[in-house]
Amino acid sequence: MSPALIVVCAAAYFAFLLGIAWVTGRKADAAGYFLGNRNSPWWLLAFGLIGDSLSGVTFMSVPGEVGIKRFAYLQVVLGYVVGYVVIAEVLLPLYYRLNLTSIYSYLGQRFGRVTQRTGALFFVLSRTLGAAARLFLAVDVFQTFVFDRFHIPFAATAAFVLLLMLIYTYRGGIKTLVWTDLFQSTFLLLGVLLSILAIASALRLDLSGVFQTVANSPSSTVFVWDWRAPNYFWKQFLSGAFIAIVMTGLDQNSMQKNLSCRSLPEAKKNLYAFIPILVLVNLFFLALGTLLFEYASAKGIAIPARTDRLFPMLALEHLGGFAALVFVLGLTAATFNSADSVLTTLTTSFCMDFLQLDTRTDLGEHRRTQLRHRTHLSFAALLLAVMLIFRAVNQDSVLSTVLKYAGYTYGPLLGLYGLGMFSRISVDDRWVPVVCVLAPMISFWIESNSRAWFSGYQVGFEVLILNGLLTGIGLLLLRKSPA
Repeated sequence: MSPALIVVCAAAYFAFLLGIAWVTGRKADAAGYFLGNRNSPWWLLAFGLIGDSLSGVTFMSVPGEVGIKRFAYLQVVLGYVVGYVVIAEVLLPLYYRLNLTSIYSYLGQRFGRVTQRTGALFFVLSRTLGAAARLFLAVDVFQTFVFDRFHIPFAATAAFVLLLMLIYTYRGGIKTLVWTDLFQSTFLLLGVLLSILAIASALRLDLSGVFQTVANSPSSTVFVWDWRAPNYFWKQFLSGAFIAIVMTGLDQNSMQKNLSCRSLPEAKKNLYAFIPILVLVNLFFLALGTLLFEYASAKGIAIPARTDRLFPMLALEHLGGFAALVFVLGLTAATFNSADSVLTTLTTSFCMDFLQLDTRTDLGEHRRTQLRHRTHLSFAALLLAVMLIFRAVNQDSVLSTVLKYAGYTYGPLLGLYGLGMFSRISVDDRWVPVVCVLAPMISFWIESNSRAWFSGYQVGFEVLILNGLLTGIGLLLLRKSPA
């Protein structure tokens, strides 16, 4: 597929997004920006969560990892199911009962203002790193197959993509995103399904042939029962449950859209409708991965060192124009969907948890809007800076990198919410940041030495659980004596 055609497809896609943003955001006020006026249909959010939860990481990293880790990622996905049930039955009722805009306001009510800002700061850190990693993966593909040929630097490409996202999220916020997510999730799903169709056609497989190829492939092995392996079933399953809880239930980016539903029952419907979709779509991506490796083997194509690049390489250079077009549209959907909402929710958290725009009476509406816009622009600049750093240092699969980051940055949130919701303990609010910094450091130390200390056992994604537990223990040491 020619670079010019790739650019035209991406431009047409963006033009449609801009049209949606103009219709939904032209009359958006602060209530529309932050919570969509609490009028978002649950079914719309459920479908939109596909793109918001999967992003470009799933689009390329999950198929790419099949050749190395087989279908073991499905163990994590099964854990996600448990995590979403916990979110629906435990966390959402709490957030709706307290009528929250920023979910970290709960920490302020429960422990104090310092704890609220600590929780919000870890969210900002987590989402900035995660969004930068996701964006890097997608932008890197456009850079490699389009802009490198015109000698345009990566920094310029990344800045241009962020500028496009700023244009359609700057005004409408959540009110715009719930509708753009619907559009983008549709194209992401079409991307994977039509890619499977294109590869099946290239391999001369009908539907039953696709099922047989995937089922008979050694890569379709799901469960790993070696307790020392990093992808041992119970480690992956439990880690998946906690990853879902923290990366969705304790994450402003995911919860802000859920809180824009008309009521708690509708917010629950949204999550329960999404669970089977999540499992099914991940199965599609894993099946796509098997077919990609089968095609490469059949055609004698060398697997790239970074398996993230296998899908784009085959789609854009080997599978023909149809597959290339499908891939570009799917990747474009994943690119915009993975970071546009992050700009809005990072802005929300900073405005509510640090600037306290929801409680300050000394600011007029014009000044509040001005601060919100400046914050939105600042986070776009921060994302660009982190993407450039990430490109310079990262060598791993982006999926593994994102989940690794989550273990260290969301662990303190897990400990804070766990202690807050399941105990009546009060803590010395001033020292909470110290605990939340020390817990990830100790977790990293244990993970680095786990093989030597625990007879070959290797700590993997469950470092999140360890991190949360250490945070909880540290908070108990800050326990206040009853007055």
